[in-house]
Amino acid sequence: MTRLPLSRRRFMATSAGAALIAGASGLASPLRAAEPIKTAGIYTVPVEQQWVSRIHKAALTAQERGDVEYVYSENVSNTDYARVMREYAEQGYKLIIGEVFAVEQEAREVAADYPDIAFLMGSSFKQDEALANFAVFDNYIQDASYLSGIIAGAMTKSANIGMVGGFPIPEVNRLMHAFMAGAREMNPEIKFQVSFIGSWFDPPKAKETAFAMIEGGADMLYAERFGVSDAAKEKGVLAIGNVIDTQADYPETVVASAIWHFEPTLDAAIAAVNAGTFTAADYGVYSFMKEGGSSLAPLGTFEGKVPEAAMALVAEREAAIKAGTFSVEINDEEPKSS
Repeated sequence: MTRLPLSRRRFMATSAGAALIAGASGLASPLRAAEPIKTAGIYTVPVEQQWVSRIHKAALTAQERGDVEYVYSENVSNTDYARVMREYAEQGYKLIIGEVFAVEQEAREVAADYPDIAFLMGSSFKQDEALANFAVFDNYIQDASYLSGIIAGAMTKSANIGMVGGFPIPEVNRLMHAFMAGAREMNPEIKFQVSFIGSWFDPPKAKETAFAMIEGGADMLYAERFGVSDAAKEKGVLAIGNVIDTQADYPETVVASAIWHFEPTLDAAIAAVNAGTFTAADYGVYSFMKEGGSSLAPLGTFEGKVPEAAMALVAEREAAIKAGTFSVEINDEEPKSS
């Protein structure tokens, strides 16, 4: 178990936080926090992994503000997940965050035993109103993925894009479909090679899968997993990043990235806990671009190298997404090669 040093400061509610909880109803005083909220993160992978790193970053930011006292456990196996949840609950943590995609039932059973603790968990399922202290979230960054797809569609010369994912769960599927839709905006004839490696963190396997796609004609890769951009760099093809910005690490390889910002999600939960209104809810909405939960990373070294027509379309669509006049389709079905 890895833990960070704790710091204590008085919580200062912001107008943004107040707006997030305005009109909310839910649990009463047991979930109200008078001091920085004792918060624990439980992760099945290293905190360096893309998805978890964004949760970890947001929690560290909240700790620096004095909103929470944050500790975490990483590399927790699925068989140990419920046990670790109970340990933190017994230690008096009031907000527990993590990802329960593989342990949904066990996690909800633990939450039911600790009704005075707020659980905010990444999940492929929705909230259960009967379990008032268990809220769910997911990274609905399809808006940014769609925009990155437009860029990919404009940059591929072979009209063949390789896509390497972890598991075909809704959270991954919707991002891939959005990316594919964006690419087809530039070239409806683009072909996609789609493969899942059956792991959230296996860079060597992701890299080998990407090599096979390059051999199959792909000159652009969608790097949903670590290892894919390494393959692209070695073979001299391009890549599109996901969740985090790796352009600085691959300046000649990663053209663009769809970024997830977990801060709006966590800030909403913090505000609700402090107000005593935390309840079963779907926090996925806070990942939408119009909520500040996702963005297209700066192009860095590729600034000025993407065709003007593509960048014009990106600007047009981004403005429309933020204005609420354009919606990117959310398709959670498993994507297939075409």
